[in-house]
Amino acid sequence: MMEGIASIALLPSGSISGHFIQLPDSICYGLQGTELACERECSRGEDYRLIKLTVIDYTTKKEQNVVVECKGHDAARFNNVDQAHGWEEDVAGMVEQKNAKHKVSISFECETLKAEKDAEDHIKKFMPNLAGLDAVVNIGPMSIEGFSFEADDSVEEKHDAL
Repeated sequence: MMEGIASIALLPSGSISGHFIQLPDSICYGLQGTELACERECSRGEDYRLIKLTVIDYTTKKEQNVVVECKGHDAARFNNVDQAHGWEEDVAGMVEQKNAKHKVSISFECETLKAEKDAEDHIKKFMPNLAGLDAVVNIGPMSIEGFSFEADDSVEEKHDAL
């Protein structure tokens, strides 16, 4: 279980980009997400959407994907999805995680929402490649469980040999 603070920029396109800082060791992971289009009318409100979230371990350069449900107009909350009715089979398959070694669980709750100048100042300082894109920023606690970013055996063997 990893717990920490996330800083997530919601772009006008519906995509998200940001960082998760695992505490207490201040280990930084990248977050990138794209909204998944719904094939038919969803039974949820307009502030509900699914996002394919990629968590990037900068140390090992490994990535893991998970589908999360996003609630709130400014990506204020997201967590795991148990089923994905109304989405294509490949999305439903990612949600079910039949072939996953570990059940992945993600939770994020926005405590601070930054918009306009406050958001742009935050982005310039912490995510400069997103500057000028008119994004809003969500900051709050995040937990990630079930991800395994362990290095492959060949890397471990090389390290042990040194």
